[in-house]
Amino acid sequence: MVVGHFDEDAGYGVNRPQGSDSWLFTWTTGGRGRLRQGGSEARAGAGELVVLAPGVPHAYAVEPGARHWRFWWAHCQARPSWTPWLRPYATGDGPDGLYTVGPVPAALHDRMEGAWRRMHADARWAGADIPAGDLGIVVAQGSAARELALCGLEEAVLLAAASARPPTSPPGLDDRVRRAQARMAADPGAPHTVRSLAAEVALSPSRFAHLFTEQVGHSPMRSLLETRLRHAARLLEGTDLSVERVASASGFASAFHFSRVFRARHGTPPGAYRDGMRPAITVLKGTSKGAPKGTPIQ
Repeated sequence: MVVGHFDEDAGYGVNRPQGSDSWLFTWTTGGRGRLRQGGSEARAGAGELVVLAPGVPHAYAVEPGARHWRFWWAHCQARPSWTPWLRPYATGDGPDGLYTVGPVPAALHDRMEGAWRRMHADARWAGADIPAGDLGIVVAQGSAARELALCGLEEAVLLAAASARPPTSPPGLDDRVRRAQARMAADPGAPHTVRSLAAEVALSPSRFAHLFTEQVGHSPMRSLLETRLRHAARLLEGTDLSVERVASASGFASAFHFSRVFRARHGTPPGAYRDGMRPAITVLKGTSKGAPKGTPIQ
């Protein structure tokens, strides 16, 4: 786990065409930033927590026109239990793994700031030779420092997710699109197709696909994939079904395909997601200001 605090001027930016092997959490305290993950984008202002899942090309920078961006950040392997907290804040249906949590009420900003400062202090708890007031980059060394810092991040994620208002469905969403979404959610394991969903709402496949994409922002099949992944995550969290049975119950043709897609979405295989296992030390791809290339991420 790596934690730091930056206050960057206009022109600052980081681009990682291969994404990262770890999750990235950012908490903005001043100015504005812009974060891009795959095909999704978020603008971060004070009081917003923006989270990027691993394995997807991403970039972030001071928002054009802003004078600076002041923010806390942490790279780590997220605990699987955090996923349900973040899920309501996914951009669109979240296939790119971008979550915008906020704005968090101003009354809680001091507590959020305290959680990040404790996280930073706990990450260097194992005796790193860094002055107490220095908010530079800290790499958690050893399991005690890592677990203490993760507890601080967990507090920040839960506090933000519990207090912010989840995005709501766009007003005026066509009832036929709502019905199609409800049909997918009610039975994600069914062999849905554009044609079958269109027939259920009395539209031609081409008209249905166009209407759905126009109103939701992505295709019906992309929405179905995310619905199936959400269903699979709930089964992994709440049952002892095998990965093969979870895949089948969620509408995936094979356990291999399911595992590949699930890992791309959540950053961990289905079995490890269920068990709460964290991968071994990985390496951060790309660099940030002040961060040495190849900083280990735990």
